[in-house]
Amino acid sequence: MLSLNLPSYTPKVSQKNGKNLIFDPIRRKHVALTPEEWVRQHFVNYLISEKEYPAGLIANEVAISVNSLSKRCDTVVYNCFLEPLVVVEYKAPSVPITQNVFEQIARYNISLRVQFLIVSNGLQHYCCEIDYINQTYTYLEEIPFYSSLVQK
Repeated sequence: MLSLNLPSYTPKVSQKNGKNLIFDPIRRKHVALTPEEWVRQHFVNYLISEKEYPAGLIANEVAISVNSLSKRCDTVVYNCFLEPLVVVEYKAPSVPITQNVFEQIARYNISLRVQFLIVSNGLQHYCCEIDYINQTYTYLEEIPFYSSLVQK
């Protein structure tokens, strides 16, 4: 698989019935190894190992309803009260991060109303903080540590 702009990580990769699988420690199961899943596993590892996000407060493939349509958020990070705090959207490394990607994650946020949105294709990562009172958002220079998110 492609090298990413994330810290080195050796995921558990296996094969079953001729298909490549990767172990997702958050979901506690093997899942299909797609380019997007490769990014997800590396990024979640980065959040846990580098940015000190508690693994127990991270969920992958979270079902939500947007305008009565069922959708799935790639990753949702919760605070200690199990309220959604961050939504992360992943794309394959070959998929550029465009305005459409931000519009997709913004639609997901209609129902969750998190304070932070992150998008990553494994090569580029963007994080923005939403200010609901002033109806603005600010792009952050880096992905924040978990402790700084919960202090806001």
